[in-house]
Amino acid sequence: MAARSTTLDSGWKAVDFRLPGIDGQTHALADSRGRNGTLIMFICNHCPYVRAVIDRVVRDCRELEARGVKAIAIMPNDITRYPDDGFDNMKRFAAEHGFGFPYLIDETQEVARAYDAVCTPEFLGFNADLELCYRGRLDASKVQPIPNARRELFEAMVRIAETGKGPTEQIPSMGCSIKWK
Repeated sequence: MAARSTTLDSGWKAVDFRLPGIDGQTHALADSRGRNGTLIMFICNHCPYVRAVIDRVVRDCRELEARGVKAIAIMPNDITRYPDDGFDNMKRFAAEHGFGFPYLIDETQEVARAYDAVCTPEFLGFNADLELCYRGRLDASKVQPIPNARRELFEAMVRIAETGKGPTEQIPSMGCSIKWK
């Protein structure tokens, strides 16, 4: 079922977490915080919306890291009901798409709830002070890529890295609803 992310609550502070990653390490927010900004993404392996955009997400995250913005991906779904999103499949999905950022599992779903996550993919962009400045979509694509679509997330994160503020116009992300326990 499709869902839309909630609207921006500008200035809201990022919530710390400690989650296991596919690399065998436990990651906290501070471990992946960028000097100019931090992008927290809620994604999963099976969602057609995620699958349609993941290669562009990986590209944008690579380009943003060069600008001092680091990214973190969190998989929030109930893996009992959705085994395609399980840990081994997360490893395969990340390897297939060349993730250059931590991919973490939120087994208790506490982090997803703390961030008011609604769907996958969902993108939350924070400035250097970990204040929320962007809660929007990657671009206008849904399950089919739109050629030459404006890179809304990338542009927003560049602006945040340079000014500490996000764009005034933000369109919520749309994707599969999070599979709650």
